[in-house]
Amino acid sequence: QVQLVESGGGLVQPGGSLRLSCAASRTIFSIAYMGWYRQAPGKQRELVARIMNGGNTDYLDSVKGRFTISRDNAKNTVYLQMNSLEPADTAVYYCSASGMYWGQGTQVTVSS
Repeated sequence: QVQLVESGGGLVQPGGSLRLSCAASRTIFSIAYMGWYRQAPGKQRELVARIMNGGNTDYLDSVKGRFTISRDNAKNTVYLQMNSLEPADTAVYYCSASGMYWGQGTQVTVSS
């Protein structure tokens, strides 16, 4: 098992930036992938970005070029750098280990 704790959410104006962090309770080196998902009110949860244990990354089309996922295996932490934020990015963001273990989520609100 692994416990995941997200942080870094908040309220930001359109065009602003946030960096989300996901701290894992044990090493993430061997985990197949670490992902960031989001769920907006009335919508299904969707995969925003994931990073494989080999370093390859995948992104939701609507965030490509704006979001960057990274991992620090020494710190057992995964990050999501979000730039040029838009109101459509407003959601609860969840960290996940291979889609099996989940954090509690952190709210991101993009509004003027």
